[in-house]
Amino acid sequence: MKDVTIEFFHDVICSFCFPMSYRMRQLQKMMPEAQIVHRSYALVKSERDFEAMFGSRAAAKIEILSHWEQANQNDDLHRFNISGMHKAEFPFPASMKALTACKAAYFTAGDAGYWDVFDALQNALFVQNHNIEDLDIINECIRQSGIDFTKWEQYYNSGDTKEAVEKDLLLANQYGINGVPCLILDGKYQINGAQPLTQIIKAVRGVAESKEKIASEGAACRLDNGKINCD
Repeated sequence: MKDVTIEFFHDVICSFCFPMSYRMRQLQKMMPEAQIVHRSYALVKSERDFEAMFGSRAAAKIEILSHWEQANQNDDLHRFNISGMHKAEFPFPASMKALTACKAAYFTAGDAGYWDVFDALQNALFVQNHNIEDLDIINECIRQSGIDFTKWEQYYNSGDTKEAVEKDLLLANQYGINGVPCLILDGKYQINGAQPLTQIIKAVRGVAESKEKIASEGAACRLDNGKINCD
C-alpha cells in the first residue's frame, strides 16, 4: 500500500474538529505511513464576522453552544463542558489568534508541534472553558505542549506566520472547502466532516490502493451564505 498525504483542514473553534482530531490521532497510530499535514481554516476571522453572521457576538455564543450539543454526541469521549461554557463570561472567541499560535508551533516544532498546540487550545476551550483569544491562555497552552516557548513567541509575532495562515485559507478556497473538518488525500480526494474512524480508514486505504473512493459527508461546521452552520 502506497503512502498517502492527508491535509487536515481544521479550525480551533470548530466543535466537530475536536472529535475529528482524536480520530486522526488514532488513524496515525494505525497507519503510521500516512503523512498528516495540518492546515488552517477560519470560520470567524474577526469580531465583525460575528455581527454579520449572528447579529451580535452575544447571540453568536448562544447559537454556537447549540452546535456543541451535536458535537458532543459525535465525540467518542463526550468531553464537551457545555454548562461550563454557558456560565463563562467571555465572548465566544474568533479564529485567527489561535490559528496563528498553531502555525507558529508548526514553524517551531513541525506538524507534531502544531497538532499538540491545536489539541491543547481545543481542550482549553471545549473542556476547560477558557478564552483562547486571551494571550495568557494561549501562552499556557504552548507551555503545556512542551515546545520551545521563546522560539514559538518569535514566530507568533512574525508577519510571515500570519501570512502562512492566510496561504492555508487561500488553499482551502482553491480546494473548494467550505467547512471543517475536511481531509484532502493526495491533493485530489476530499473527505468532509467528523466521520467515524472506520470510514476514514476505508477512504484512506481506498486512495492508497489507487481506488477513487470518497467517503460520504460527515458532521461539520460550514460557512453557508456567510453564516456558520453546524450539523
